[in-house]
Amino acid sequence: MAFVTRKEYCELKGWSRQYVGKLVKSQRLVLNAAGQIDVDASEQLLAMTSDPSKVGVAARHERSRPKRVDQPPLEIVIADYIDAPSDQAPDFQRSRALREHYLSLQEKNNFLKSQGTLVERKSVEDAAYNAGRLLRDLLLGIAPQLAPELASMSDPWKIEKRLTAAFRQTLDDAERLSEADLQHAITPS
Repeated sequence: MAFVTRKEYCELKGWSRQYVGKLVKSQRLVLNAAGQIDVDASEQLLAMTSDPSKVGVAARHERSRPKRVDQPPLEIVIADYIDAPSDQAPDFQRSRALREHYLSLQEKNNFLKSQGTLVERKSVEDAAYNAGRLLRDLLLGIAPQLAPELASMSDPWKIEKRLTAAFRQTLDDAERLSEADLQHAITPS
């Protein structure tokens, strides 16, 4: 593995110091612990992460760049190579395709939300929980309200009729309140 300084890499490639600094900052060059550039690994990484749509621009710049005169050979420094955290370097096209895929999924979700066919799960879960609590509280409130009235009744048919009417009224009230809560929960703000 050949390691060179940033200045030597600039001269080797014919690039400006600022451009090489930009490549280092965007982690498109492989450096060792001393901050020197691994030429071979950097060439591979640049090839894998370069945008193929920019090939024409690179060729145009290469044609307009002045030709280099014979330069003395660079002194190559061999040093220990520090492996990157992952075994595989990033692939520009794969990364770009993955990004576009997730952006399209996000746009699809936004469209479905605006159409009202997709809602936030948390809002629906909260509305269902609140509806269940409301129904439980209303049903448990029937007994204290009807106990004095039912205590004086002796006809089972009248007791059943009164209980059925009370349950029906309570369930109708719960439905109205739950529907309003659900509409409030799923309506985008």
